[in-house]
This record gives sequence, C-alpha cells and structure tokens, in this order.
Amino acid sequence: MKIRRFLFIAAAIITTMTCSTSCLMGRYMCKFALLPEEHGNDIEGDRAKAESHYPGILNWYDTLHDGGLFRDTTMVGEGGYRLHAVYASAKEPAKAQGTAIVIHGYTDNHICFMNLVRMYRDDLNYNVLAPDLHYHGYSEGKAVQMGWFDRLDIIRWIDVAHNVWSDDFMVIHGVSMGGATTMMVSGEELPEYVRAFVDDCGYSSVWDQYKHNLKQMFHLPPFPVLNSASIVCRQKYGWSFKEASSVDQLAKCDRPMLFIHGDKDDFVPTEFVYKNYEAKVNGYKDIWLAPGSEHAMAYKDHPAEYTQRVRDFLAIAKKQ
Repeated sequence: MKIRRFLFIAAAIITTMTCSTSCLMGRYMCKFALLPEEHGNDIEGDRAKAESHYPGILNWYDTLHDGGLFRDTTMVGEGGYRLHAVYASAKEPAKAQGTAIVIHGYTDNHICFMNLVRMYRDDLNYNVLAPDLHYHGYSEGKAVQMGWFDRLDIIRWIDVAHNVWSDDFMVIHGVSMGGATTMMVSGEELPEYVRAFVDDCGYSSVWDQYKHNLKQMFHLPPFPVLNSASIVCRQKYGWSFKEASSVDQLAKCDRPMLFIHGDKDDFVPTEFVYKNYEAKVNGYKDIWLAPGSEHAMAYKDHPAEYTQRVRDFLAIAKKQ
C-alpha cells in the first residue's frame, strides 16, 4: 500500500510539474510568435531592406508618393483598431485592368513588397492598394493575427478599394503570412468583383507552420507546447492555431487561384503548397514552383517569369 501511495504521489507531482512547465512554455511560445519585438515597425530598416533587394524601388515609390500619386489612408478594422494602407491608381488610369490588393508577410509592412505593387501598377496596369496588417507597420493592434483575423480586415479593405475605383475585377495577392491571409479570405463570402487570388508561399495552417518552426528552431515536438500555446492564443486573442487554416478556407473557394512557391523554401516548406493546392477542389487553379527560390524570393529570382505567370493567370481568371 505504501508503494502504491508513493507511486501515486510521484505520478501526481510529475503530472503537475509537466502541466505547469508546458503551460509556461506555451505562454512563452505564444508571446514569442505573436508579439515579436520587430513587427514591421522599423520603417527605415524595412526601407533599406527593400532597396537592397530591389535597387531603385524607394526612389520610384517616394517620387510617386511625394507627387501625390500614392496616398495614405486609414480605416477602423477588426476590434476597433486603426489600420493603415497606401494606394495608387494604375500607370495609365484610363486603361486600368482592375484592382489589386497586395498583402505583406510576417513582421513586414507595405514597403516590404513594393516590388509587387510596382509590378501591378506599372507592368500590369492595375490600381493597387497595399495595407499594413494588424499590429504591423503604421497599423495599430495588440498582436500578430497570422492571417486569421486579418482576413476580416482585408474584407474591409476590399470595400475601401472598390469605393475608390469601382472596378469589376479585383485580385488579392499575398506573400508568406500575406499568402495565408489571401487563402483565408478566399473562403469567405465576397463581392462578385473579387475574381482572383494569388498565394505566394503561404502556410497551410498556423498549426502546421508553428509545428514546423518548433522542430526547425527548437527541436521540439508539438505536444504539449503547441497545444498549450494554442489555448493561450484562444484565451488572449480569440482564435486557435488549428482554426486558422488556409486548407479549410480553400475548400470553400470556387474562384481562380494561382499558387506560387519556391522549390527551396524551408521556412514555409514547399510541401505546404501541394497541401494547399489539393485543398482547393472547386474552380480554376494553377501552380508554379519557382526553381531554386527560397522563402518569398520567387519574384526576386525570376521577376520576368513571375510577372508573366501572374499576367497569364489574370487573363484566364477574367474569362472564368
């Protein structure tokens, strides 16, 4: 009896310590992932990074911005936070092909993917809007939302953009977390003029992405840390890691989508794009693996081909 009691007490102590440890680790991971020290708020640093990748991009943007062709705007987003975006009309406004919304990635801001904004405005002649997501850039917010609540903000930006240009064709194009946001938006009820989506290296779900990050960065299995972190996220921010699923949203999407992914991406593993592609079972879809490209580098490595593939996709989407 004493041995049984001893084993029972020992098991209880171990269980309590394990639960306490996993809870603390879960809280740490949630804070680490959703409250990063840099979250697109280092504007000058991000300007320098953008210029290093795409020489001349800042002169292009600043000249248009100073000339009033790029404008800043704000709106009230999910949760009552003030959100920021920049927008510009197409290079040849009278011949505009439609409207594009370009969505940045994790810890980035509207400046970081100005190369795609320039692609849409100058090369494809689209009106374009580039928002700062919740808790990024000039936007307010309490934490990174990993695309899940961001999808609701993008729906608001869709209305804002349409009120400016009233186009009957709109494409949503996002990179990394912006790609996941795009896929998450695609499963919602949207206006008929939202006709196409482009996902560039987005993850299949927040759970899948954090599971990969845990293994890659900390050599840890998902249980129990990820489970605990997801519970903390639910308590603090109102959503869980598994709920924030690109795959589940894609299953509801019936509008054209182009999937782009670098075949050397090990941050958001290339295998995720196949999972996303297979999840979209309705409507036109296409996929392009950028040869030799690491995470979010497909355009930098292959600007001409990237632009042409997007151009060809949009031409097909307009016929759907």
